[in-house]
Amino acid sequence: MTTAETEAAGRERGATVWLTGLPSAGKTTLAFALAERLRAEGHRVEVLDGDEIREFLSKGLGFSREDRHTNVTRIGFVAEKLAANGVKVLAPVIAPFADSRTAVRERHAANGTEFLEIHVATPVELCSERDVKGLYAKQAAGEISGLTGVDDPYEAPEKPELRLQTQGRSVAESAEELHAFLTERGLA
Repeated sequence: MTTAETEAAGRERGATVWLTGLPSAGKTTLAFALAERLRAEGHRVEVLDGDEIREFLSKGLGFSREDRHTNVTRIGFVAEKLAANGVKVLAPVIAPFADSRTAVRERHAANGTEFLEIHVATPVELCSERDVKGLYAKQAAGEISGLTGVDDPYEAPEKPELRLQTQGRSVAESAEELHAFLTERGLA
């Protein structure tokens, strides 16, 4: 293959890049920054934002373990279909339970579609400071319960393809590390 053919094949090769982490870890911000760069390079990219999916595809689901699993597997189903058709799917989704992420990984494997689990490893203290949606403040005030990583479990991935430490780093630095990782994998 020529260099041009290799680059074209990488642009057309789909994969699901699942960004898991606590609320306000930076998953969605990182996904959109990376998506912008990948699109500029000519890749077909889709961001499956967990909040948007809850509003449109999983409306009516609550936050019980069963509902969270259903939400994650629905997102995984859509991601696999897109990735199987040459789209780079960035899925910034908390997905707090390892068994749910494993179910998505297994669906991808069964269909021969690449799945990369990225742990956006931001400490809960920093997430609480960022508090993008005000969830940590509401939980502290007793207005909500079941906040992932505070009073509801978050099972951090044991062996993600990449553990991305965001503390003390800019969005651009974190996006660059993830881009470099995808480049090593022949996806960017």
